[in-house]
Amino acid sequence: MFYWVVKAILGPIIAVLWQPRAEGVENVPRRGPAILVGNHLSFSDHFFGPLPLPRKITFLAKSEYFTGTGVKGLASRAFFSGVGQIPIDRSGGKKSEAALRTGLRVLKRGDLLGIYPEGTRSPDGRLYRGRTGAARMALEARAPVVPMAMINADKIMPPGRTVPKLGIRPKVVFGKPLDFSRYYGMERDPRVLRAVTDEIMYALMELSGQEYVDRYAQTVKAELEAEAKEARREQATSDKDRRRAERARRKEERRARKGGGKDQRSSEA
Repeated sequence: MFYWVVKAILGPIIAVLWQPRAEGVENVPRRGPAILVGNHLSFSDHFFGPLPLPRKITFLAKSEYFTGTGVKGLASRAFFSGVGQIPIDRSGGKKSEAALRTGLRVLKRGDLLGIYPEGTRSPDGRLYRGRTGAARMALEARAPVVPMAMINADKIMPPGRTVPKLGIRPKVVFGKPLDFSRYYGMERDPRVLRAVTDEIMYALMELSGQEYVDRYAQTVKAELEAEAKEARREQATSDKDRRRAERARRKEERRARKGGGKDQRSSEA
């Protein structure tokens, strides 16, 4: 219920402020289970993706959205819980298996399940290698997969920005459902899961126009964060060296002035 209340309130506001466009809405099944797989550019994907659809999408959302503290954490938890999003633990092992089981329960109910195969937001607007969870759910549930490509969302709310920009029109493109029935019964074969995942990512690449990078976004993000940390450390060291050099220079100037005064008094004597 809260999902439709939020959509009824935010929908007209979003329509006026950003005038979002949608293509291929007819490709999303009107009834029955389906998996919507999207590229993940921005936090605003959660708003612009579901907006044009008459059906509710239940997303598997990272658990961090539900565990924050303070006012921001409370607001995040209330929003994502209220719109029916399901927290998942992405640390791997049994916890990832539990997330898959949760997604399968959503599909078994005949609902739409939304998932971002990249596993995290793109750090630079490019499309990254997909993880195989969506492929496995598609084969186990025998549900169609609909690519959902977000365009321009990263320009509205790039990573780190909390206030969305105006003057940019986002777009969501729903591709034709992908049929993987030829792989049914093979959901435990890692080579099959990788083939299905790569086909999904290729469809997203064609719809979104993004450059594809055959690496996991989480790995690239960690590298960028490490580089930024090292750059800050080097900058701090450089600033410290400059301050030390400046103190030494001023000390030398004071010493020189004192020495000059002594020499002048000696000559006068």
